[in-house]
Amino acid sequence: MSKPLQISADTAVKLSEQLGVPIEHLMHMPRHLLLQRLAELAKSDAPAVAESDKQS
Repeated sequence: MSKPLQISADTAVKLSEQLGVPIEHLMHMPRHLLLQRLAELAKSDAPAVAESDKQS
């Protein structure tokens, strides 16, 4: 069994909201799964950021 993630409470709350998972699940999520979810989130946000840059 893996130990809980070493992140601050503020970071945990923000990640929980962004990823749509309960904080309890986030804290015990294996690191490789968390990184995978963050990569997916970054990919989905990248087109929105590119669009806003073009409009500026």
